[in-house]
Amino acid sequence: MKSAPIPPPSAEIAGLFARYPEPIAARLDALRALIYTTARRTEGAGRIAESLKWGQASFATVEPKSGSPVRLDAHKNGTDVAVYFVCTTGLVDGFRQRYGDVLRFETNRAILLAVDEPVPQAQLSHCLALAMTYFVKR
Repeated sequence: MKSAPIPPPSAEIAGLFARYPEPIAARLDALRALIYTTARRTEGAGRIAESLKWGQASFATVEPKSGSPVRLDAHKNGTDVAVYFVCTTGLVDGFRQRYGDVLRFETNRAILLAVDEPVPQAQLSHCLALAMTYFVKR
């Protein structure tokens, strides 16, 4: 089964990513692709709609609204990118329990990924899938 291509970024998202140096922009674009890929293969995940929220790339599930939004941006430390989650969901605490030996976290709101290190794809994809199906009854 051939999967559909990742849609091109919206003008807002493309503009945001273009503001960053190439290594950060490339990592953000790869994470954006992982969000779409994960949504397509996650049962119960709604279609992804992207926009800017608080100056960050935001990805929300729609039709149906199955999950909690995920946001991407460069981290203020300049060497990481961050995958942000709604801090009141408890998602990051659960991710930390499962993947604390593989992923790095910032409080209860983000997974931090170094721009110059490989992304732990399987673990991050699982975290994204859990966020995308946060409202699905289990």
